[in-house]
Amino acid sequence: MKNIKTYLLMAAMAFSTTACLDKYPDDMVPTDKAITTVDEVDQAVIGIYSSWLNGALYSGYLTLLPDIQVDLAYAVNGYSNQFGNTWRWNILSTEPEYESVYAGLYTVITRCNFMLDNVDRVRQNTTNDDDLDRLDQYCGEAYFARALAYSELIKLFCKAYDPATAANELGVVLKSHYDGDEPTLRSSLEASYQFVLDDLERAAGYLKLEDDFDGVLYSTPYFCEYTIYALRARVALYMQNWKDAEKYASKVIDSKYYKLSSVNDMITSSQNAYQYMWSNDESTEIIWKVGMTVSNYGGALGQVFFNYDFQSFKPDYVPATWVLNLYSEQDLRFAANFVTQPTGYPHGLQWPLVAKYFGNESFMAQNMLHVCMPKVFRLSEQYLIRAEARANQKNYSGAGKDLSDLRRARFQGGNGNISVSEQNWLEIIEEERVRELYMEGFRLQDLKRWHKGFERKPQEQSLANGSSLKIEADDVRFVWPIPKHELESPGSQIQPNESNK
Repeated sequence: MKNIKTYLLMAAMAFSTTACLDKYPDDMVPTDKAITTVDEVDQAVIGIYSSWLNGALYSGYLTLLPDIQVDLAYAVNGYSNQFGNTWRWNILSTEPEYESVYAGLYTVITRCNFMLDNVDRVRQNTTNDDDLDRLDQYCGEAYFARALAYSELIKLFCKAYDPATAANELGVVLKSHYDGDEPTLRSSLEASYQFVLDDLERAAGYLKLEDDFDGVLYSTPYFCEYTIYALRARVALYMQNWKDAEKYASKVIDSKYYKLSSVNDMITSSQNAYQYMWSNDESTEIIWKVGMTVSNYGGALGQVFFNYDFQSFKPDYVPATWVLNLYSEQDLRFAANFVTQPTGYPHGLQWPLVAKYFGNESFMAQNMLHVCMPKVFRLSEQYLIRAEARANQKNYSGAGKDLSDLRRARFQGGNGNISVSEQNWLEIIEEERVRELYMEGFRLQDLKRWHKGFERKPQEQSLANGSSLKIEADDVRFVWPIPKHELESPGSQIQPNESNK
């Protein structure tokens, strides 16, 4: 594993977001003039990590839009119209936010391909064993990053996976080389997920920890063996492969490298471990986060929930009433996730705001508001994945144990036990995923894969246009449209989604 300080010092390289499937990003050079040494491979991998700082990805649109689109938040009267089309379900192929997500993810993929296409030449000219080990590590990181980027593209721009039909459904454009003649065609959904699984298998061969490894893995900005397991569990859940979802989530949970942050453990005199995770981006349950420093950071996740100008709060979005009502009095996640504040609007709305994204305290000390490190993989999600996988295999007691273990870390006094049955398991898991993963980008995919719709009902000072919205299950707009410029670019053979029409 690299030294975290090295990453934080070196990640200051700037990388521009390029058009989605451009072969040559502006800051790259032809392959025959680049990457000839191990250190240059290292720089390429730093570029891959830095590309996740893009505000269109986890520190912005990729995380926020899927939850704002559905039923977790309401636009407030007087808001700035940020994400307005998404909230109103005007899901347009010309929407800059969708284009930016699509382009940002393909930028990650392009960088991975650039490194992977060059690394063999470097390996052939390398004899030092330590350097060869470094190259293996870098390859593993690139394969994992590519798998992660493709998994997010599939999640947003494709239908939910059904094993019976996936071979005939549209997937994504698969590019495995930086410099080649691969067709710009969408593969099947089945082939797209298989590509992700193949990359994860390759990554696993390079990133496996030594048997005697006794270091710390939590709160890292680096990929490792357990980030692979975490993504494999998530992908298996989305593919309805319940056995593998349980298997890989168990590898993470049972590893003992990670521990749920308990509301009953105080880190400071005023903050418990769960609160501290959101206010300082450090926790024993963080499997992978996007690393940031005050001089090198991404978007401001909390901006639309506060818009604080050092005088007042004017949030664009506030939590849905039904979400707030899900938390019981003993559930101390509520106090960490939400804080009630009067707003600076003329209507004077006073409402719980999304406290978990108010910002990292180190950044706030530099007057950088609402910036925090996205926690892309957390141990709690693995408990939720395993609970759902077990319930789908009719192991309701096992599902109940996983949910109870999670809730005991979140409830005052270690309470929170819950029973799961054949009749109630989906409702219980759905509610627990909302409580635990609120505004972390999972809700749109959850409703899509469960084939569920939703309905909004007006709440205090909610914007009229969008507050009385009813969306039926399997509405084509659950799948984001392929950006229009991709479909209309010269020579494009990319097939549109139904939401493009």
